[in-house]
Amino acid sequence: MSLFARHALLPQGWRRDVLLAWDAVGELTTVQDNAAPPDGVELAEYVVPGMVNLHSHAFQRALGGMTEKAGDGPDSFWTWRELMYRFAGRITPEQIEAIAAQLFAECLRHGYTAVCEFHYLQRDVAGCLYARPAETAERVIAAARASGIGITMLPVLYSHAGFGAQALQPQQARFRTDADDVLRIVEALEVQRDGQVEVGCAPHSLRAASIVQIREVLSALPPERPVHIHIAEQQAEVAQCLAATSLRPVQYLYEHIAVDTRWCLVHATHVDANEIGQIAASGAVAGLCPTTEANLGDGLFALPELIAAGGRFGIGSDSHVSQSPVEELRWLEYGQRLQRQQRNVAATPAQRQVGDFLWQAALQGGAQAAGRKPGALAPGCRADLLVLDDDHPNLCGVAVHDVLGSLLFCGNDNLVRDVMCGGLWQVRGGRHVAQDAIAAAYKRTLARLRAL
Repeated sequence: MSLFARHALLPQGWRRDVLLAWDAVGELTTVQDNAAPPDGVELAEYVVPGMVNLHSHAFQRALGGMTEKAGDGPDSFWTWRELMYRFAGRITPEQIEAIAAQLFAECLRHGYTAVCEFHYLQRDVAGCLYARPAETAERVIAAARASGIGITMLPVLYSHAGFGAQALQPQQARFRTDADDVLRIVEALEVQRDGQVEVGCAPHSLRAASIVQIREVLSALPPERPVHIHIAEQQAEVAQCLAATSLRPVQYLYEHIAVDTRWCLVHATHVDANEIGQIAASGAVAGLCPTTEANLGDGLFALPELIAAGGRFGIGSDSHVSQSPVEELRWLEYGQRLQRQQRNVAATPAQRQVGDFLWQAALQGGAQAAGRKPGALAPGCRADLLVLDDDHPNLCGVAVHDVLGSLLFCGNDNLVRDVMCGGLWQVRGGRHVAQDAIAAAYKRTLARLRAL
């Protein structure tokens, strides 16, 4: 099984005439540049590694466009959250699966080939664990397998409504887990692990999980598994953490937990220079979700400072107001341009092409956060790749060093033509192989939910 690329983005940069081959379990076995095209092998002009979506709440896809009405007072993340709670209180496991499948098919069509699912809808509508504690997580994994996307499932530790172990509100009952619950779910999902599925964990946030609980989960979790956490997303959260602990959230986490390369700090929007230094020095990944952070009015992450410190970052679609890595990376850069009133911010002396820097850096950070082997066209990595539409006017006659710049910063058409995930073609000619069936199930689910 092989593909010949006239131009392919390898870890060391663009290379010509690259022969790619993969095995029956979906791992790349050969990546050879300056090769001759073998007879009978499919040819492609531009091939790049598929992007990793390092932060997803799949069920929130069905909320898209429904929260854009102004309230009586200033709206914020906290007012949006109340609407999300009401929606989450209605949804069934079958509906979770249908929504996730639609989301994942859309993500694949736009160039994501892996997703990290920060999964906190664990209980039924009455707040009880299902007979199979991993019921809803299994549903999301089933949706990933149906769509073909690789997934890192992250069962969430969610015990408190705020700092100081505040009791959960009634509308948070479906999210409630303690350390034992999370470890039971992780154990139940062990049989799911393979080349396409990994299982880690996610303390929801410092306001929802105590340091003692986090340590309890970490002590039982295999040491190589990924760990994700929401942190410093909102200024109110920072103020609450300071009031409760006298430390900012990142400072408090690093004071009590040995954060290392398996950690992904999601958002980390409101951090100071010392915290940026801590993140970079630890090797943890900053998980940035620009379209959701913009939609919720969160703020802008200090990206140039992280880059200057040698830190790592990746992107996620979070609440899925967008399913496109192009839009996430575009707005990651544009937010910095607007804030700093300058251009071409995400670059280094070694890589001045902004598109190339953003794509490669997000690939590396995303693969690390996933705890799997996507993110590169290299032997031993997953055969997760995108074939770009070289017939599109935006790529017509473009020099190879401008391809990713054109992909990210030119127009709004989707330039992803074909998508392979784990050695299997999931998108051909811009259409997912199961697009119609997945969309039909999603539409039925939306009709039922919106009728409630």
